[in-house]
Amino acid sequence: MSRDSTVGVVPDATLGSLAEAYGVATEYWSFSGEHVRVPATTLRAVLAAMGVDASDDEAVEHALAERTAEPWRRLVAPSTVVRQSSGEIEVHVADGSDVEVALVLEDGSIRALPIPVQQPVARTIDGQTRWRVRVPVPEDVPLGWHTVEARQYGGGGDLLESGALIVAPQRLPLPSAEAGRRSWGLMAQLYSVRSRRSWGMGDFADLADLAAIAGESGADYLLINPVHAADVTTPIEPSPYLPSSRRFLAPLYIRPELIPEAAYLSEDADDRFDRLRRTAASANENAEAIDRDSVWRAKREALALIHAVDLSPARRAQRDAFARREGTALADFALWCAVREHEAETGDTVPDGIAIDDPEIDRLRERLSDRIAFHIWLQWVVDEQLADAAAAAAASGMRIGIMHDLAVGVSTAGSDAWSLGELYAPGVVVGAPPDMYNQQGQNWNQPPWLPRALADHAYAPLRDMLRSLLRHAGALRIDHILGFFRLWWIPQGLGPGEGTYVRYDHEAMIGVLALEAARAGAVIIGEDLGLVEPWVRDYLAERGILGTSVLWFESSDDGGPLDPERYRTDVLATVNTHDLPPTAGYLEGEHVALRARLGLLTRSVDDERADFERERDRMLAELRSRGLIGDGASVQDVIEALHVFLAASPSRLLGVSLVDAVGEKRVQNQPGTDDEYPNWQVPLADADGHAVMLDDLASLPQYRSLVDALERALRGTP
Repeated sequence: MSRDSTVGVVPDATLGSLAEAYGVATEYWSFSGEHVRVPATTLRAVLAAMGVDASDDEAVEHALAERTAEPWRRLVAPSTVVRQSSGEIEVHVADGSDVEVALVLEDGSIRALPIPVQQPVARTIDGQTRWRVRVPVPEDVPLGWHTVEARQYGGGGDLLESGALIVAPQRLPLPSAEAGRRSWGLMAQLYSVRSRRSWGMGDFADLADLAAIAGESGADYLLINPVHAADVTTPIEPSPYLPSSRRFLAPLYIRPELIPEAAYLSEDADDRFDRLRRTAASANENAEAIDRDSVWRAKREALALIHAVDLSPARRAQRDAFARREGTALADFALWCAVREHEAETGDTVPDGIAIDDPEIDRLRERLSDRIAFHIWLQWVVDEQLADAAAAAAASGMRIGIMHDLAVGVSTAGSDAWSLGELYAPGVVVGAPPDMYNQQGQNWNQPPWLPRALADHAYAPLRDMLRSLLRHAGALRIDHILGFFRLWWIPQGLGPGEGTYVRYDHEAMIGVLALEAARAGAVIIGEDLGLVEPWVRDYLAERGILGTSVLWFESSDDGGPLDPERYRTDVLATVNTHDLPPTAGYLEGEHVALRARLGLLTRSVDDERADFERERDRMLAELRSRGLIGDGASVQDVIEALHVFLAASPSRLLGVSLVDAVGEKRVQNQPGTDDEYPNWQVPLADADGHAVMLDDLASLPQYRSLVDALERALRGTP
């Protein structure tokens, strides 16, 4: 079936060609199987966000000609990404000129690149004939970030240009396994996991303890929610998937008393610190909601007390080395934090759209230098405490360690969108088209990266972000990895279902990801659920990037549960996700009831519930047929059986949600909602609604029973 959108008119051929030239989809297939043609109004709005004037026919013709000519005007592209032992560099040379090409390797050595005899392609650009010459990259060029230098000389004029050459691995090595044993890991929302030493929410010290508990239970990794930097003023955005910055991390997760300088507080400061700690800790056993604002107010004051303590020469040298390594990006992030505090305290807001290099911002940089230094120090402390958590994971016997999570994007009002403004498209946000679980589509309120700007910056922002996350991680989960291939852009003023897809250079972006992962020795998992074309999964598998399988989403041709033996091998397989209720809640149909209460259904509640019950009952029947449960099985029995069922798959990694291990029923996040549901604010609790303390987890019967059942299944022991 095919349909045209009701918004705008169907584009003509030239506008369609222009859109396709910029990677903007003019048509797509919906989740229901409809062929949708994207209206002209959407295409023009998306192109405008890319800086392309498509306002009328004449502008479209001009823009298309410019797009065609653009690469030919440069001697060498700003960036070229190739796989090791393959690939080539394109050089565009003026007619009548000669050219020499050299490669400056990362180590500073220089190699001349021979240009083989070939039949180059010619094109007339701006009245001048230019030739495209292809220069092979030698097979022995090492992995890394290199520089191509091309020099044109002769009749067409002398010209010297350079561009980045990024050499990526063909394939990442897959996680190794001990003989007769596959790897499983624990998955947790860190903020929800509190100990009696927490300050009202889970933190990096809790991360270290949870990693130790999981590792001692047999887990090889611990996957946590994104810990990207959020706002530094209240109210704090609760969603870890809508951060201020994806390069820097959230001081909200610091355990203040573990900072060495806390031992040297003055008597008065120590008294104040203790009062702040006790006040924040009083919320640890509140099972209703995480109050980030209260936690941050207490921590920020406590951290300021510690920051006032002079560093020893050795500690000062460590902080300064960290600041030098992170460079201008850290200074700009700290500036943004200081400016946000200044706005909150004085009411003197910085005008929207003001650039980071504006003279007014330079004056604020000088005026707020003390607070900038404070926020640089905070990032250093974060780095130290994450390193301690990674060390705890390794000491517990984990072979992979901490698995971080990379969000799709950043807040439109955040640090990255401000300091890297030239990389983001204005007037559009990222989201998702309607699907079976979000039938009205989703608006994530995140600005998308501009594909061309990323290439012009040689993918350095992507590289630096990945390095930050992988520094103290053994693995990285990429949320919505489809974003490395295409993203759903929604022009301002249109609904989530009225956008279109924009393609990215996946070969380049996955290449950068693979290079940084290889250097960190990290495993990469791509969340490839939803509307993902089969070739994308094949491509990721070819590059050594694991996919994702969720038990409730895996179905056979007749709609029943897929036999686990037929699951993909190169995946992280789990029973559920953070966007579904924990298994105890799912078995009761909580996801249907919640969406009905929030008005998110486009079908009747009865129809939705009937479909869910049919799905659940078929799964329970499958468990019975395999002898995994009997009649009258308890919820705990079913939870364990589902994980044993999953263990029958060939999947390389298995995941156990911490909420399933304690009997929690409440969903952490209900997609498609904002204030209607307390997303990302639900503390870890048991089936009776009592807060579960990390201190008690290792001896909790439900936890022990589930992980022991999974261990036995993976080892093939009764």
